[in-house]
Amino acid sequence: MRAFVLHPDILSDKNRPEPTAALEEAVSLAMALPDLEVALSQVVRLPAAKPGRLFGTGKLAELKDQIKDHDVGLVLINGAVTPVQQRNLEKDWGVKLLDRTGLILEIFAARAATREGVLQVDLAALSYQRTRLVRAWTHLERQRGGLGFVGGPGETQIEADRRAIDAQMVRLKRQLEKVVKTRSLHRAARAKVPYPVVALVGYTNAGKSTLFNRATGADVLAQDMLFATLDPTMRAIHLADGSEVILSDTVGFISDLPTQLVAAFRATLEEVLDADLILHMRDISHPQTEEQAAEVHLILEQLGVSKDVPQIEVWNKIDRLSPEAQDSSRVLAARRTDVVAMSALTGEGVDHLHRMIAAQLAPPKITETLHLPHSAGRARAWLFEQGVVREERVDDQGQHFTVEWTATQSARFSKL
Repeated sequence: MRAFVLHPDILSDKNRPEPTAALEEAVSLAMALPDLEVALSQVVRLPAAKPGRLFGTGKLAELKDQIKDHDVGLVLINGAVTPVQQRNLEKDWGVKLLDRTGLILEIFAARAATREGVLQVDLAALSYQRTRLVRAWTHLERQRGGLGFVGGPGETQIEADRRAIDAQMVRLKRQLEKVVKTRSLHRAARAKVPYPVVALVGYTNAGKSTLFNRATGADVLAQDMLFATLDPTMRAIHLADGSEVILSDTVGFISDLPTQLVAAFRATLEEVLDADLILHMRDISHPQTEEQAAEVHLILEQLGVSKDVPQIEVWNKIDRLSPEAQDSSRVLAARRTDVVAMSALTGEGVDHLHRMIAAQLAPPKITETLHLPHSAGRARAWLFEQGVVREERVDDQGQHFTVEWTATQSARFSKL
């Protein structure tokens, strides 16, 4: 199918992104869909969005001519489109139309490989579709008659469809709850070992899967494509100091990530919430790398990731920079203890990253004295599971412990 990618540059929006970069990202998203050919792309400057059709009358006619001339069957609008706008534009242009949220959902639906991924995408898609039943136009306004003489006019078809979607969402949520329970059991088992968990996060196509494969010897799909992988993968790796950690690859982030997907993939991203260390992968060669990094920080904040969790910024794809820019990036990274400049593709900087991970996961330990009541059996068990107890004494007042632990362990204990 041939597609036309449009980026509405709405001048009245003070927070609008840089239009050229936004259009390039939208084209990359479109190319991530199988069997789709991007016939043309365009930035459309608008003083303000029209409530009924987004575009003005003249621009609507101009775009319709381009759609007809290039035999376009799908229009992708890189932004939010209301259900009414979507219905009207599809009717005016005679093509199928997807907004940014719909496009990302289509990509996720095409890429989900595991049962968990399929469930999460289905749930997100149903949540999105529930608000857009107006697209089906007139048949949704028909009413079904009530029963007997007191049934009233009955319910409209749109109400019946919403009820059916709600019932399906309930079923999917129950199935996902079982997945979440299984995943939590796995986390509890790992906590008893306990191996530290290092989570890879970052903007989509930042190189997370490439680094994951190089570090672990895994065979996770790694392509120069947005959302090449969706399902989380975990592997154990051995560091230079002999320690062992679990490396977790997660789904990539993107600006304006649909809220339905954030909610649906929360179970997957819980690995990030429980991580001992976060590796924030950045494509340092991308012209919008700073904006992408800000978007990742925003999503991590929305997910509830604690600021106490240490992070290492990984400036990836340094091999794509000019020689002068490479030297500058190396110098800047060397001045900071939480940044490494590297290339997951060539292997440059990977050994240095392993040393930084080992240093971050072996922080200075502090010795403290704890006083707990006799009833605090769960807290006592946690202390011994973590291996931080150096001395224990019990008297009439309760249990007294001398512990040696890290600040992270202390913070976790306070939340028990």
